[in-house]
Amino acid sequence: MKAPGGITQLLQLASTGDQCASDSLFESVYQELRTIARAHRRRWHGNNTLNTTALIHEAYLKLAVGNIADYQSRSHFFATASKAMRQILMNYAERVAAAKRGGNALRVTLSGHMPVTDDTLDDLLIMNELLAQLEKTNARHCRLFECRVFGGMTIEETAAALSVSPATVKRDWALLSAWVYREMKSGQET
Repeated sequence: MKAPGGITQLLQLASTGDQCASDSLFESVYQELRTIARAHRRRWHGNNTLNTTALIHEAYLKLAVGNIADYQSRSHFFATASKAMRQILMNYAERVAAAKRGGNALRVTLSGHMPVTDDTLDDLLIMNELLAQLEKTNARHCRLFECRVFGGMTIEETAAALSVSPATVKRDWALLSAWVYREMKSGQET
């Protein structure tokens, strides 16, 4: 990943209307989003419906709709990107699950690998429900999970994005991952 100051500086310059900075920003961000999407692809292999490029473009579109001035820093931008990728994957899982239940939607196949297989779709839907519950009770834990799992962020990057110490992230991550594992197991059994 690029040095934290580079993207933060580009975000600041782009928010002033500097078109050259905007172009450089999105070129830099695109490469980092590709890295995050590849990490998803390594974790979840499957058919060709939603590949790395499609995931990047969907996330990029969600992020580009917002105002650049709304992102205070590189960490904030990538935390937002993590949430966007989570939403994209959840929407995809819900569409596929609906199709399995009899939906007659037209299928369009793109090239590449999909970061989610049919076997993991149900897990993603259960995880999404758990994160929705968690967001209501502890929003920071929800953001932490999004940064680590959907954003592929390190402990240090997550700490910066959430404005907490790395020790807090490590402690919360240990508790949170155990809780999610337990809840996912009980959700699969029902």
